[in-house]
Amino acid sequence: MPNHSMAISAKKISYQVNNKIILDDLNLDLYCGEVTTLLGPNGAGKSTLLKILCDEIESDSEIRYFNRKKEEWNKQLLAQQLGILPQQSSLTFSFTVNEVVELGGLPLDLPNKILKPITQSMMQKTGINHLAERLYPSLSGGEKQRVHLARVLTQVSQYQQKIVMLDEPTSALDLSHQHNTLRLARKLANEGAAVVVVLHDLNLAAQYSDRVIVLQDGKLQADGKPWEAITAEMIENVYGHKTLIQAHPMYDFPVVYAA
Repeated sequence: MPNHSMAISAKKISYQVNNKIILDDLNLDLYCGEVTTLLGPNGAGKSTLLKILCDEIESDSEIRYFNRKKEEWNKQLLAQQLGILPQQSSLTFSFTVNEVVELGGLPLDLPNKILKPITQSMMQKTGINHLAERLYPSLSGGEKQRVHLARVLTQVSQYQQKIVMLDEPTSALDLSHQHNTLRLARKLANEGAAVVVVLHDLNLAAQYSDRVIVLQDGKLQADGKPWEAITAEMIENVYGHKTLIQAHPMYDFPVVYAA
């Protein structure tokens, strides 16, 4: 059974740009062994929250990783236990796919004979082995997403207790790869990781999440298990759309239908 100890504790998360409030005094505790999904309409603050939680955006918030203040962490050690898959990558160099995935090994400081099997395993898990010698800029958007997922999985491969943040990891993927990516996220959580995912698809969130957090205008609108957070009332209030929600015919999660 995974350890459900606290992975991230964040207090008083606020952020604004040009006097526009993006996040408004949020407090969050996130746990190992869980997939937590951030939902909300465009501009709700989901990606900004993720960036603050991983310290990509500086803020005055008090953030702790595994009960240690973020300022107290050795950066190399933290990089081995905290990985983030961004929405977009600015990588433009003509690296091969192999080389991009191997970038995930930089914080690990492992000899190549040990690193190579790790990267190969992560490439197999994300279904990109056949792309190994392709040049990264020649790939499709979905292929690039999967390459960076393999890179992040390589980066955090040495610790069972870790935090993995995925910002819209399924946005460019076809149906099969969407589910494979979220199955990997589910497996990481089952093995003890704290996984935080930004999604737009309510049904994917319902199927793979332990906990769903819904944001709107930087405020918390819902926080709970999928059946608690993903309701017709919440969807109408937050997204302005009427829906019908029924139980999946085989598994215990809500399925959202547009009404």
